[in-house]
Amino acid sequence: MNIELKKITVRELAEGYQDNDEAGVVGYGGRLDIRPPYQREFIYKDKQRDAVIETVTKNFPLNVMYWAVRDDGNFEVIDGQQRTISLCQYVHGDFAYMMRYFHNLQPDEQEQILNYELMVYLCSGTDSEKLNWFETINIAGEQLTDQEMRNAVYSGPWVSDAKRYFSKNACPAYGLGSDYMSGSPIRQDYLETVIDWISKGNIKVYMANHQLDPNANELWLYFQGVINWVKATFPKYRKEMKGVAWGELYNQYKDQSFDHKKLEEEIKELMMDDDVTKKKGIYTYVLTRKEKHLNIRSFTPNQKRQAYEAQDGICAVCEEPFEIYQMEADHITPWHEGGKTSADNCQMLCREDNRRKSGK
Repeated sequence: MNIELKKITVRELAEGYQDNDEAGVVGYGGRLDIRPPYQREFIYKDKQRDAVIETVTKNFPLNVMYWAVRDDGNFEVIDGQQRTISLCQYVHGDFAYMMRYFHNLQPDEQEQILNYELMVYLCSGTDSEKLNWFETINIAGEQLTDQEMRNAVYSGPWVSDAKRYFSKNACPAYGLGSDYMSGSPIRQDYLETVIDWISKGNIKVYMANHQLDPNANELWLYFQGVINWVKATFPKYRKEMKGVAWGELYNQYKDQSFDHKKLEEEIKELMMDDDVTKKKGIYTYVLTRKEKHLNIRSFTPNQKRQAYEAQDGICAVCEEPFEIYQMEADHITPWHEGGKTSADNCQMLCREDNRRKSGK
């Protein structure tokens, strides 16, 4: 990897700036690819973007940027995309700073910004060297997520098309499934989640196998299938449905037939059950019947002590004496049979008997 320091003015940087959305973002007279495949979408908040402009207007030093030199002599941004776009957008009038657009500034103020010098390291090397360098220097500012790094490693037509569906704030996946998905599309949370679902946890393998595919239609159709299945199976929406691992449930139960009316009746009862402390887990429970997803309310220390004293420290199953710390509280009538987490339904068992009873 050869590295050369070069000074670039904001005027030179912003010349020929164009944001062509999926077709890419360019600057520096069309010679700089500002958003190569391994780069993220623009994520700076207004405060961060304004800080870049303030730094330049006050003639303070801006952090150094890194460009990779391509074989054709043009460049691509390795580090500094957010700062680059902030500067170019301001010069081209896309936003105001301190209630003044660039065209509202006095000529001397405009010239001060345009003549501001940026420190850029030009890096020449192989694609793998550029990616390794990119990962090494990504230690300041907005850290890349794991999925953003995977997008870099497996960049190609498939990633570009997948990002079109899953990686924009107003992307199709957000419009279809934002009520059911957690995270942010722009930080690749949607894309990561759906690949995890379809690949059953083998994200890297899936991306490697599809890297050169011309499109991500399979992934998009899969996601539509998941969301449509959820809406059909659970037609009444509740906020607790957001962030459930719907793809995992879809993979396992999509071919089974469910009575959505009966499911809704059970869900309603569970939502009102004080012993169910994890309401989001209700949707997984009504399909899997695994109580661990509900996080059933535990007996209080006082209830445990009362039961222990009433039993004289004797395990209700093996009838052997134990210290209280050697015992665990158990529902006399199991919760799934209607038993409540109350003092009159509490008994103390030794750890071995309790775990044998509960199948742990």
